[in-house]
Amino acid sequence: MSKISVLFVCLGNICRSPTAHAVFQSMVDEEGLSDKVYVDSSGTGDWHIGRAPDPRSQHYALDRGFDMGDLRARLVTEDDFNQFDYIFAMDKQNLADLKAMCPSGYSGELGLFLSLCQNPDYSNYSEVPDPYYGEGEGFTLVLDLIQDASVELIRLIKGRL
Repeated sequence: MSKISVLFVCLGNICRSPTAHAVFQSMVDEEGLSDKVYVDSSGTGDWHIGRAPDPRSQHYALDRGFDMGDLRARLVTEDDFNQFDYIFAMDKQNLADLKAMCPSGYSGELGLFLSLCQNPDYSNYSEVPDPYYGEGEGFTLVLDLIQDASVELIRLIKGRL
């Protein structure tokens, strides 16, 4: 059986999508699914290719035990649609960009990551807000939202295995 593959996508791949990558990878590891699930992240913009995640993202993630220091920004490619079963955008604009480049035969799931949130406190969020121009509370909110959606994604994937 091949691995189930999950790709998280934001604009620059230095805040939201690497946070999702690190949080979800940690949950995959905790569930003992590392041999069954492959996780990656990318961006629709090319400004930060090769750079580590934003230091603030790293700081707040590390406070919760999620290490993303080894991740590096990369650009989403059309080939990603051949490789990934699930492609989750962090916001509507990135989803629109992904849909524009999606090949007609893509058979995976393409959508907004927060569609998986289960906590009623987050029901007014359809997008992961970009914390880049803000401060600490924006980064902690991103972590809260991503952790909630990741719990549901783990549940869905375990149901496929």
